[in-house]
Amino acid sequence: MTHAVTRSLIVAADGGSRGNPGIAGYGAVVLDAATGEVLAEVRDGIGRATNNVAEYSGLIAGLRAAAQIAPGAAVEARLDSKLVVEQMSGRWKIKHPDLRSLAQAASDAARQLGPVTYVWVPRARNAHADRLANEAMDSAERGGASVAGGASRSEENLVPKPIAWRAADGQPTTTILLRHGQTPLSDEKRFAGTGDVPLTEKGVAQAKAAAAALAARGGIDEIVTSPLRRARRTAAEVAAATGLPVRVEDALRETDFGKWEGLSFAEARDQWPAEVTAWLAEPAAPPPGGESVTDTGLRVAAALDALLATSPGRTLLIVSHVTPIKSLVTRALLAPPAAMHRMYLDVASLCEIDWYPDGRGVLRSFNDTAHLRDM
Repeated sequence: MTHAVTRSLIVAADGGSRGNPGIAGYGAVVLDAATGEVLAEVRDGIGRATNNVAEYSGLIAGLRAAAQIAPGAAVEARLDSKLVVEQMSGRWKIKHPDLRSLAQAASDAARQLGPVTYVWVPRARNAHADRLANEAMDSAERGGASVAGGASRSEENLVPKPIAWRAADGQPTTTILLRHGQTPLSDEKRFAGTGDVPLTEKGVAQAKAAAAALAARGGIDEIVTSPLRRARRTAAEVAAATGLPVRVEDALRETDFGKWEGLSFAEARDQWPAEVTAWLAEPAAPPPGGESVTDTGLRVAAALDALLATSPGRTLLIVSHVTPIKSLVTRALLAPPAAMHRMYLDVASLCEIDWYPDGRGVLRSFNDTAHLRDM
């Protein structure tokens, strides 16, 4: 009997911050475990952040690069951050919500691989990744920022603030994200989750306007839609205008809001004040009988990863809902899930994200409603 041989890779990752928080960047290298051959290098500046954010960002980029090279491979992830290794190994609790979101992103990336083990190494044995991280910080400093000091480590002030942008390498896969048109629930600002509400007459007109704008734009290779009726009807209008087929992807459906379905925010808060407070504060807290933002993000991330794997370099129109679209935007920006509560997304609006082979997402537009200006 013959057995399939699982490829083994090494991901060495590092990150640093000059000022803590200060100018930050990460680096990662993917190696063939058997030969030591360098298979990929990734590095980037991430703005103003702390060392821990940079360390996690390097791990995420390295795991995503490994998954691009050999999905399902066994990986040994080597870092000189004891904190990241212990947290990702499950031995230390993750107390800070921003680190929890980054750890979740790393876990999402690891799901595209086989077994992943996390190993601490001294900085001297992580020189390749450390060099890439410093090159990223050097590049960011040349982009216009100026902060004195060397790399340091802390869990304070973790949210990155963007500075200079560096062009990514390779041909991106572009996702155009279209929220469905108006429904009776969206018009009244009520929770609309997996309930299969239709478009209003105005919603159909909005879908047609979006379809005309997308047809004029051109260059779309495929339409992928949520299975819910409001999204499928919106996708059908684009299909009619472009002649493209429509593929349904169940994972792109909206969050299940459970007992809040059909309620306004005020009504939900009056009946479940503690649950609403928890839902706003903790992405893993679900509505009563419903689905958490974390769980929604996991299934949407898995759907995106599958699309990126099967459609490299193409332009995909994804017709979906508020939470799935916002979750993809936060992934591209490496933003914590809490940032979703500070984004406003109109019905029938468009967003555009480029996803590069090294795992980086670049947000090109957000909440574009120019096609609706006369409505």
